[in-house]
Amino acid sequence: MIRKRIINLNRVRQIDGGFSFIPHRFLMDGFFVSLNQMELLLYFFLVLVADKNGLSYYSYERICEFLDMDLDEYLGARDGLLKKDLIAFDNAIFQVLELPPKPKTLSEDISHLIKKSLKEA
Repeated sequence: MIRKRIINLNRVRQIDGGFSFIPHRFLMDGFFVSLNQMELLLYFFLVLVADKNGLSYYSYERICEFLDMDLDEYLGARDGLLKKDLIAFDNAIFQVLELPPKPKTLSEDISHLIKKSLKEA
């Protein structure tokens, strides 16, 4: 049996109401449009199955079965949500995180990589 533990104590979601909670600013602040279809599908699934702290421990096999995803689609969606700072994952447990101040965009990621490369050069 997997023992659940909070991965990021500083970002435990605060729920007002039921466990399946997506704040309105997910739509209004641009998080919704920042995700591709597979990322949205996985994010909504993780929100639905999470407990009050945003934790769930579905295996990738079970997630792929539920969502009719293949392994590459799952990995792409999971990695996208991690890069966009919407979830944490420790290879056994997912945590849906409190939303960051603003959505991460591809251009921000590219800009960060360029700056990092220039510093290293």
